[in-house]
Amino acid sequence: MRLTFNLLIIIFFATFFSAESQFFSLFGNKKETETPELLLMDRGIQIETTAAVNNMYNFNFDAAEREFKWLKVKYPDHPLGDFLLGLNEWWKIIPDTKKSNYDDLCHMYMDQAIDKAENLFDKNKKNKEAAFFICASYAIKGRLYAEREKWVKAAWAGKQALKYLDYSRGEENINPELLFGDGVYNYYSKWIHENYKSLKPLLSFFKKGDKNLGIKQLENVANNAFYSRMEARYFLVQIYAMENQTAKSLLLSRQMHALYPNNSFFHRYVARNSFALGRLAEAEVYAEELLQNLKDHKYGYGDNDGRYASYILAYVNENYKHDLAMAKFHYVACINYAVNNDSQDSGYFLASNMALGKIAETEEDYKTAVEYYGIVLKNAEKKSSSYETAKKRLQDITKLMKKKKGKR
Repeated sequence: MRLTFNLLIIIFFATFFSAESQFFSLFGNKKETETPELLLMDRGIQIETTAAVNNMYNFNFDAAEREFKWLKVKYPDHPLGDFLLGLNEWWKIIPDTKKSNYDDLCHMYMDQAIDKAENLFDKNKKNKEAAFFICASYAIKGRLYAEREKWVKAAWAGKQALKYLDYSRGEENINPELLFGDGVYNYYSKWIHENYKSLKPLLSFFKKGDKNLGIKQLENVANNAFYSRMEARYFLVQIYAMENQTAKSLLLSRQMHALYPNNSFFHRYVARNSFALGRLAEAEVYAEELLQNLKDHKYGYGDNDGRYASYILAYVNENYKHDLAMAKFHYVACINYAVNNDSQDSGYFLASNMALGKIAETEEDYKTAVEYYGIVLKNAEKKSSSYETAKKRLQDITKLMKKKKGKR
């Protein structure tokens, strides 16, 4: 069930980001009596709004909110202000989607945006911009419903988003902004098809994707678009990592972390990529920063960041500094963060338990080693290397204990 709705989530995002690239074309005409579909681009307002969006990405939500409320006052009958205010609430949710204290405001703003956009669309069925706002708002609502496992509402919102996406298509060949949604869809629809065979019946209802084309489209947007550039980079950081292009992911995540230093997502990825490439001194610095921001209760930093950072520090201390006391301290911290975040199936959780089990063996504390290996067996996939290794270690310990008992 969850995998099925993960596919819907990808569709929601593809729909939303196709829409997002269009809302700025509504600015410009100072004559407030004209219909929104006739508004032209105003460079001054565009720059002001871009600063607000950048504040949002850098988790300066109050500053972004002030600018978005100004747009709502300036264009009271237009969905733009409400949509951006709702998007601001959504980004507050992103660091820890398990927290629901921003849900009501997010839904409220998106509902208001939908109402205003539907009024515009009812007056003119050719109003692509109105259709974009409707599908974008439903996309965010559907994504949030999916997080809360309200599957019926999520499916209905997704259906509405896809319905209005058909009205909003066109002109992608002349505007790199419009390639964003297609790029996300092309990559992830194919990726899900390759990695989740059970979803093939569901995927048959959608057009086939092309991963390589999707990556090229997102790179085009990342290099040439104005408003969708950062969102394309957000996805490429993850895609490069999944495609074993870690050096590219590191370069991009490092750039994004420098641009948005308060954004925990990019901070986490630059640490992870540095670690994966063996840049351990660099990874250690990023990991320490992650933990410090977590200790300082900096917004957006939570158990997930602690899990990544603690494992990196544990590994460095065990294998390079040869400080087993500190290594054990950080491995235990990684495990605790994973438990708090309900991530017991994660690689770092399993690897931490494996490492602690091996350390316990070297210290001839076999009872503790058995406990750690048992945790791995309980949480790892049965055909995974972690499961097989833990199983083998337990068998070896059992043989060793029997041998020692026989010598007494």
